[in-house]
Amino acid sequence: MAIKFSDLSPAEQQEYRERMRHSAAHVLAEAVTKLFPGALLTIGPPIDDGFFYDFAVPEPFTPEDLAKIELEMRESIKANTEFVERETSRDEALELVRDNPYKVEILEGIPADERVTFCSHSDGAFEDLCRGGHVERTGDIRAYKLLSTAGAYWRGNENNTMLQRVYGTAWESRDAQKEYLQRREEAEKRDHRKLGRALDLFFFDPIAPASPFFLPKGAQVLNSLIGYVKELYQKYGYQEVMTPQIFNTDLWRKSGHLEAYAENMYFVDVDDREFGVKPMNCPAAAMLFQADARSYRELPMRLADFGRLHRNERSGVTQGLFRVRSMVQDDAHIFCTFEQIGQEISAFLEMLAESYGALGLEGHRFELSLRPEKRVGTDEMWDQAEAILTELLDNSGQAYTAEAGEGAFYGPKIDIFVPDALGRDWQLGTVQLDFSLPERFDLEYAAEDGTRKRPVVIHRAMYGTLERFLGVLIEHLAGAFPLWLAPVQVVVVPIADRHNDFCRTVGEKLRAKGLRVEVDDSSDRMNSKIRQAQLKKVPYMLVAGDREIEAGAVAVRSRTGEDLGAKPIDEVLELLIEQVATRH
Repeated sequence: MAIKFSDLSPAEQQEYRERMRHSAAHVLAEAVTKLFPGALLTIGPPIDDGFFYDFAVPEPFTPEDLAKIELEMRESIKANTEFVERETSRDEALELVRDNPYKVEILEGIPADERVTFCSHSDGAFEDLCRGGHVERTGDIRAYKLLSTAGAYWRGNENNTMLQRVYGTAWESRDAQKEYLQRREEAEKRDHRKLGRALDLFFFDPIAPASPFFLPKGAQVLNSLIGYVKELYQKYGYQEVMTPQIFNTDLWRKSGHLEAYAENMYFVDVDDREFGVKPMNCPAAAMLFQADARSYRELPMRLADFGRLHRNERSGVTQGLFRVRSMVQDDAHIFCTFEQIGQEISAFLEMLAESYGALGLEGHRFELSLRPEKRVGTDEMWDQAEAILTELLDNSGQAYTAEAGEGAFYGPKIDIFVPDALGRDWQLGTVQLDFSLPERFDLEYAAEDGTRKRPVVIHRAMYGTLERFLGVLIEHLAGAFPLWLAPVQVVVVPIADRHNDFCRTVGEKLRAKGLRVEVDDSSDRMNSKIRQAQLKKVPYMLVAGDREIEAGAVAVRSRTGEDLGAKPIDEVLELLIEQVATRH
C-alpha cells in the first residue's frame, strides 16, 4: 500500500520532493532533446520549490518553446514509465558521453576508480548521467509547470559559455502547486527591485555594477534605520567608531583575509604599495583595541562601525539588493573576557528582539553552529563556549537547531532566521565568537590579578548588510513602511486651488514637528492625488476643502483606503508624533 504524502514527516516530505523534482528535471531533459536534437545537456538539479536544467543550444528558448516542452513532458509523465538507475565505471561513462564536452568535464572531475550512475525512464531511449535519487515512475510527478528561462554561465563562471536555463516546479498535488504559484505571484508583486524603482527608492546602472544608487527617499529609509540602531546603541552601551576604507595589504595578511578572501577583494596601488579596500570591519576593530593598553576595567568594549564595505562578488551571483558589491552593515565587535560572553550575547539577543519588533518581524528562530574539524583554540575553550551558547538558547524560549561542524574556524556562532509575510526564511542577524582575531593581532588586557590575558571577540549584527535587509523589508512589507520609517509620512491634499494656502500651512506645521510631509498642490483632481499617494505607499493623506478649513481640521485617510474622518489639526499632529515616537 502506497504511503500518503501527508503521513510523511517534514524531513521525509522534503526528501520526497527533492527526488520528484530531480526526476522532473530528467523528464525535462528528455523533452528538450526530442524537440531540439542538437541540444547538449549539462546539469539539472532540484532547488528550493522546483528544479532547473541548463542546456547548450544555438538560440534562446522562447515562451512558445516552453509550452511545447511542457506538452512533451506531459506525454512522458502519462506513460508512467519506471526510473531505472545503473552504475558504470567512470571510463565507460566517458566513452558514452564523449560528444558532450560538459558531461566529459563533469566526469573528468571524478576519481577514475569511482562508479557513476546513469538513469533512464523510457525503456533506454533516453539516458542521462546523474547522482541518483528518483521517484519510482514518471507518473509520480503529480503536478509540474515550467516557469521561465534565463541565461546561465557554465558552472557560474562568466568566462565560460552562456547556457540556457529552464526553471520549473513540481509538487505532490495540484493543490500544493496552486498554492505555490499563488505565493510566487505575490512574491513577484513584492519584488524589491520593481518596488524600489516604483517607490523612488533606488536603482542600478551598469556604470557601477551591483552597486545601488539610493535616491532621496531610499536614503531617508536607510538613514532612519541607522538612526534607530544608533538609539539602541546608546541604550545598550555601544560606542560608535569610524575607520579607513583602505589598508595596506600587510593588515589583510595579518588578519588572514589575504590568504582566504583575496578573490573577493578590491586592490589599489598607492605610492608603489598595495592596499586592499575593506570587505569587513574586523581587522580595523582589532587596530582600535590595540591602539592603547587595555585593562579589565574597560571590558566589555563594544565598538560599532557603519563603515562602507566593498566585495568583489561575481556578476553571476549578484541579485538586486540581496547581493551587492558596495554595502553597509550594522556591524559591531565586542571585546570581553571569557566570563562575560554569556551576558554580552544575552544582551545582544534582547536588543535584536527589540529591533525586529519595531519592524513587525516576528517568529524568528536560531541556528547554533558548532565546531568544525579545522579550528583554532583549545577543545576546552570550545567546550565552554558551546556550553554557554547552548544554555543561552535553552533559556531563551525560542526555537533553535544545532548544526554540528558548521561553526566558523574561529568560534561557534548563532544565526538568526526571520520569516517574512510569505513564509520565506531569511538569515539576517548573527553573533559569532572569535578566538582567532586576538591571537593574530596579539590583543591583550591587564587582568584583575595582574596577568596579561587575551580578550574574546564577539562579532554581531542585527540586520546584517543594510542593503540586503532593506530588500527583505521591502518584500516583507510590500513597500508599505511603518510611519516612523516611511520616506514620506504624510501627503496633504487640497481639494481645489483655493485650498492650497491652507494645506501649505498645515504642511509647514507638520514639518516643524519633524514629520516628512509633501503638499500635492498639482492641478490633478483630488481622487487622483489620493490614488497617487496610495501607490507611493504614503501612510496618511490629509484632505482639506471648505468645510475642513472652516473647522480648522483635515479629513484623514490611510493608504489602505480607510476614511478616518475629519479631525482637528492639532489632534492629528499629536497622533502622528505619538506613532513615530513609539514606532507603533
